Amino acid sequence: MTTAAAEVPPSDPRDEIVKHLPAMRAFAMSLARNSAQADDLVQDSVVKAWSNFDKFKPGTNLRAWLFTILRNTFYSARRKSGREVADVDGVMAGNLASKPDHDGRLALADFQTAFATLPDEQRETLWLVGALGMSYDEAAVTCGCAVGTVKSRANRARARLAEILHLSDEDELELTDQSTMAVVAASNTPLG
Repeated sequence: MTTAAAEVPPSDPRDEIVKHLPAMRAFAMSLARNSAQADDLVQDSVVKAWSNFDKFKPGTNLRAWLFTILRNTFYSARRKSGREVADVDGVMAGNLASKPDHDGRLALADFQTAFATLPDEQRETLWLVGALGMSYDEAAVTCGCAVGTVKSRANRARARLAEILHLSDEDELELTDQSTMAVVAASNTPLG
């Protein structure tokens, strides 16, 4: 009985990454000149290499491949940082902040509920003057009543809405976010 030489399966190149880490860190330190950035650079490079191992050709130089990834990662980050703007005091970020979309929809739902509780004459007057933009004179002709009656109805309706929605003179009813404007614009039915 002869024993056949056990065939040794080719080693997985992933297993060799660990032995290249000290050299990768030294190279990263020479590029970044900061230990924290060097560590991040090595970590990012290893993650990129690991996720792209299908592109590595077995039998080629793994160390050179890893160093190329590390170098490219460093220069890509450097180019990116050249396009970034420092915002130490947060002014730029503050200007970019936007109100959540749901706020407008919730405010519109509250408004619709409050609007529906108004008497018919007041609702009609607010719809004509507020939503359709008619003048008081035009609304008076449409409703078949005096201009003073239209003004009175509109004033009472606004006051009642402010009361129901707990608004004071300083508060603004903001229904201007994009989602709300789209809903209002697309709606063919009057509010209420």
